[in-house]
Amino acid sequence: MIDFKECYVMNLENAMRGARNPMNSWARSDSGYNENGDYILGENDLSLAKRLRGAGSSDHRKYLRQIMVSIDITAPLYWWKEYDTYKVGTVANSTSTMHKIHSKPFELEDFSHDHLSKNGLSILKNLIDELEKIRILYIESKDKKLWYDIIQLLPSSYNQLRTCTLNYETLVNIYRSRKNHKLDEWRSFCDWIKTLPYANEIIISEEQHEYNSFGR
Repeated sequence: MIDFKECYVMNLENAMRGARNPMNSWARSDSGYNENGDYILGENDLSLAKRLRGAGSSDHRKYLRQIMVSIDITAPLYWWKEYDTYKVGTVANSTSTMHKIHSKPFELEDFSHDHLSKNGLSILKNLIDELEKIRILYIESKDKKLWYDIIQLLPSSYNQLRTCTLNYETLVNIYRSRKNHKLDEWRSFCDWIKTLPYANEIIISEEQHEYNSFGR
Protein backbone atom coordinates (compact mmCIF):
# COMPACT_ATOMS: atom_id res chain seq x y z
CA MET A 1 0.00 0.00 0.00
CA ILE A 2 1.20 3.49 -0.82
CA ASP A 3 -0.72 6.77 -0.83
CA PHE A 4 0.14 10.25 -2.14
CA LYS A 5 -1.35 13.53 -0.94
CA GLU A 6 -0.55 17.26 -0.89
CA CYS A 7 1.66 17.33 -3.99
CA TYR A 8 3.31 20.62 -4.91
CA VAL A 9 5.78 21.29 -7.75
CA MET A 10 7.86 24.43 -7.22
CA ASN A 11 10.51 26.63 -8.83
CA LEU A 12 9.95 25.62 -12.46
CA GLU A 13 10.16 29.25 -13.59
CA ASN A 14 13.46 29.91 -11.84
CA ALA A 15 14.93 26.59 -12.97
CA MET A 16 14.22 27.39 -16.63
CA ARG A 17 15.58 30.92 -16.31
CA GLY A 18 18.77 29.44 -14.91
CA ALA A 19 18.94 26.96 -17.77
CA ARG A 20 19.28 29.93 -20.13
CA ASN A 21 22.05 31.62 -18.14
CA PRO A 22 25.03 29.94 -19.89
CA MET A 23 24.06 31.38 -23.30
CA ASN A 24 22.39 34.61 -22.06
CA SER A 25 19.32 33.50 -24.02
CA TRP A 26 16.63 34.80 -21.66
CA ALA A 27 14.99 36.75 -24.51
CA ARG A 28 14.03 33.43 -26.14
CA SER A 29 11.98 32.38 -23.12
CA ASP A 30 8.29 32.05 -23.98
CA SER A 31 6.77 30.58 -20.80
CA GLY A 32 4.29 32.16 -18.42
CA TYR A 33 1.49 31.67 -15.88
CA ASN A 34 -2.03 30.69 -16.88
CA GLU A 35 -5.28 31.80 -15.26
CA ASN A 36 -4.94 29.06 -12.63
CA GLY A 37 -1.51 30.24 -11.54
CA ASP A 38 0.29 27.30 -13.19
CA TYR A 39 3.60 27.96 -14.91
CA ILE A 40 3.30 26.73 -18.50
CA LEU A 41 6.39 26.09 -20.61
CA GLY A 42 6.31 27.67 -24.05
CA GLU A 43 7.54 25.94 -27.18
CA ASN A 44 11.08 27.38 -26.95
CA ASP A 45 11.54 26.59 -23.26
CA LEU A 46 10.10 23.10 -23.53
CA SER A 47 12.37 22.36 -26.49
CA LEU A 48 15.39 23.51 -24.47
CA ALA A 49 14.27 21.50 -21.43
CA LYS A 50 13.95 18.33 -23.54
CA ARG A 51 17.30 18.82 -25.27
CA LEU A 52 19.12 19.38 -21.99
CA ARG A 53 17.36 16.36 -20.47
CA GLY A 54 18.51 14.16 -23.34
CA ALA A 55 22.04 15.51 -23.61
CA GLY A 56 23.48 12.39 -21.95
CA SER A 57 25.02 14.10 -18.92
CA SER A 58 23.49 15.20 -15.63
CA ASP A 59 25.72 18.30 -15.82
CA HIS A 60 23.78 19.52 -18.86
CA ARG A 61 20.45 19.03 -17.12
CA LYS A 62 21.35 20.75 -13.85
CA TYR A 63 18.09 22.70 -14.03
CA LEU A 64 16.26 19.49 -13.03
CA ARG A 65 17.88 19.71 -9.58
CA GLN A 66 16.14 23.07 -9.12
CA ILE A 67 12.61 21.84 -9.84
CA MET A 68 11.34 20.82 -6.41
CA VAL A 69 8.49 18.52 -5.39
CA SER A 70 6.84 18.29 -1.98
CA ILE A 71 4.59 15.30 -1.34
CA ASP A 72 3.00 13.51 1.63
CA ILE A 73 3.57 9.76 1.27
CA THR A 74 2.06 7.05 3.45
CA ALA A 75 3.80 3.72 2.92
CA PRO A 76 4.92 0.64 4.89
CA LEU A 77 8.24 0.57 6.69
CA TYR A 78 9.58 -2.09 4.32
CA TRP A 79 9.18 0.39 1.44
CA TRP A 80 10.65 3.30 3.37
CA LYS A 81 13.73 1.17 4.04
CA GLU A 82 14.35 1.04 0.29
CA TYR A 83 13.39 4.67 -0.28
CA ASP A 84 16.07 5.71 2.21
CA THR A 85 18.64 4.61 -0.39
CA TYR A 86 18.00 7.99 -2.03
CA LYS A 87 19.80 10.36 0.32
CA VAL A 88 20.99 12.94 -2.21
CA GLY A 89 18.41 15.54 -3.18
CA THR A 90 15.79 14.36 -0.70
CA VAL A 91 14.50 15.51 2.68
CA ALA A 92 11.75 13.89 4.75
CA ASN A 93 9.92 14.57 8.01
CA SER A 94 8.12 11.50 9.32
CA THR A 95 5.55 10.73 11.94
CA SER A 96 7.44 9.40 14.95
CA THR A 97 7.34 5.77 16.02
CA MET A 98 9.62 6.69 18.92
CA HIS A 99 7.33 9.30 20.48
CA LYS A 100 3.84 8.65 19.13
CA ILE A 101 3.57 4.89 18.48
CA HIS A 102 1.42 4.48 21.61
CA SER A 103 -0.80 7.55 21.07
CA LYS A 104 -3.63 5.75 19.21
CA PRO A 105 -5.09 2.24 19.14
CA PHE A 106 -3.54 -0.21 16.69
CA GLU A 107 -5.92 -1.01 13.83
CA LEU A 108 -5.68 -3.16 10.73
CA GLU A 109 -5.74 -0.02 8.54
CA ASP A 110 -2.43 1.02 10.11
CA PHE A 111 -0.69 -1.82 8.26
CA SER A 112 -0.23 -2.75 4.60
CA HIS A 113 -2.02 -6.04 4.14
CA ASP A 114 -3.25 -5.95 0.52
CA HIS A 115 -1.11 -8.93 -0.55
CA LEU A 116 -1.49 -11.14 2.52
CA SER A 117 -2.84 -14.64 2.23
CA LYS A 118 -5.75 -15.68 4.45
CA ASN A 119 -3.31 -17.22 6.91
CA GLY A 120 -1.02 -14.19 6.77
CA LEU A 121 -3.93 -11.85 7.47
CA SER A 122 -4.94 -13.95 10.48
CA ILE A 123 -1.40 -13.77 11.87
CA LEU A 124 -1.30 -9.99 11.41
CA LYS A 125 -4.65 -9.53 13.15
CA ASN A 126 -3.44 -11.58 16.11
CA LEU A 127 -0.26 -9.50 16.30
CA ILE A 128 -2.28 -6.28 16.19
CA ASP A 129 -4.41 -7.53 19.07
CA GLU A 130 -1.29 -8.29 21.11
CA LEU A 131 0.29 -4.94 20.29
CA GLU A 132 -2.87 -3.19 21.40
CA LYS A 133 -2.83 -5.04 24.73
CA ILE A 134 0.80 -4.02 25.26
CA ARG A 135 0.00 -0.44 24.29
CA ILE A 136 -2.74 -0.20 26.91
CA LEU A 137 -0.48 -1.69 29.58
CA TYR A 138 2.28 0.76 28.67
CA ILE A 139 -0.07 3.76 28.94
CA GLU A 140 -1.11 2.57 32.40
CA SER A 141 2.33 1.71 33.73
CA LYS A 142 4.84 3.72 31.64
CA ASP A 143 7.09 0.68 31.87
CA LYS A 144 9.82 1.19 29.27
CA LYS A 145 10.12 -2.56 28.72
CA LEU A 146 6.58 -2.53 27.36
CA TRP A 147 7.48 0.34 25.05
CA TYR A 148 10.39 -1.71 23.74
CA ASP A 149 7.99 -4.62 23.20
CA ILE A 150 5.96 -2.41 20.87
CA ILE A 151 8.99 -1.05 19.00
CA GLN A 152 10.67 -4.42 18.52
CA LEU A 153 7.50 -6.34 17.65
CA LEU A 154 6.21 -3.72 15.22
CA PRO A 155 6.11 -5.41 11.77
CA SER A 156 7.60 -3.79 8.68
CA SER A 157 4.10 -3.59 7.19
CA TYR A 158 3.32 -0.69 9.57
CA ASN A 159 2.41 2.39 7.53
CA GLN A 160 4.28 5.62 8.16
CA LEU A 161 3.52 9.11 6.87
CA ARG A 162 6.40 11.28 5.66
CA THR A 163 6.41 14.70 4.07
CA CYS A 164 9.10 14.40 1.39
CA THR A 165 10.95 16.97 -0.68
CA LEU A 166 12.66 15.78 -3.86
CA ASN A 167 13.84 17.28 -7.12
CA TYR A 168 13.27 16.22 -10.72
CA GLU A 169 16.82 14.90 -11.12
CA THR A 170 16.28 12.49 -8.23
CA LEU A 171 12.99 11.42 -9.79
CA VAL A 172 14.80 10.68 -13.08
CA ASN A 173 17.09 8.29 -11.22
CA ILE A 174 14.25 6.70 -9.24
CA TYR A 175 12.09 6.13 -12.31
CA ARG A 176 14.93 4.57 -14.28
CA SER A 177 15.88 2.10 -11.55
CA ARG A 178 12.47 1.32 -9.99
CA LYS A 179 9.87 1.34 -12.78
CA ASN A 180 9.91 -2.48 -13.09
CA HIS A 181 10.57 -3.26 -9.42
CA LYS A 182 9.10 -6.32 -7.73
CA LEU A 183 7.30 -4.21 -5.11
CA ASP A 184 3.96 -2.81 -6.23
CA GLU A 185 4.68 0.27 -4.13
CA TRP A 186 7.60 1.21 -6.39
CA ARG A 187 5.55 0.74 -9.53
CA SER A 188 2.82 2.93 -7.99
CA PHE A 189 5.47 5.52 -7.12
CA CYS A 190 6.62 5.55 -10.76
CA ASP A 191 3.00 5.92 -11.89
CA TRP A 192 2.73 8.95 -9.57
CA ILE A 193 5.88 10.43 -11.16
CA LYS A 194 4.09 10.29 -14.53
CA THR A 195 1.41 12.67 -13.20
CA LEU A 196 3.87 15.50 -12.49
CA PRO A 197 4.12 18.52 -14.82
CA TYR A 198 6.18 17.71 -17.93
CA ALA A 199 7.07 14.29 -16.54
CA ASN A 200 6.89 12.60 -19.94
CA GLU A 201 9.17 15.17 -21.51
CA ILE A 202 11.85 15.72 -18.85
CA ILE A 203 11.65 12.91 -16.25
CA ILE A 204 10.76 9.62 -17.90
CA SER A 205 11.96 10.43 -21.43
CA GLU A 206 14.54 7.90 -22.60
CA GLU A 207 15.40 9.78 -25.77
CA GLN A 208 18.95 10.99 -26.19
CA HIS A 209 19.32 14.22 -28.18
CA GLU A 210 22.49 15.64 -29.61
CA TYR A 211 23.45 18.54 -27.36
CA ASN A 212 23.75 21.84 -29.19
CA SER A 213 24.29 24.75 -26.84
CA PHE A 214 23.93 27.26 -29.67
CA GLY A 215 20.30 26.23 -30.03
CA ARG A 216 19.37 27.70 -26.69
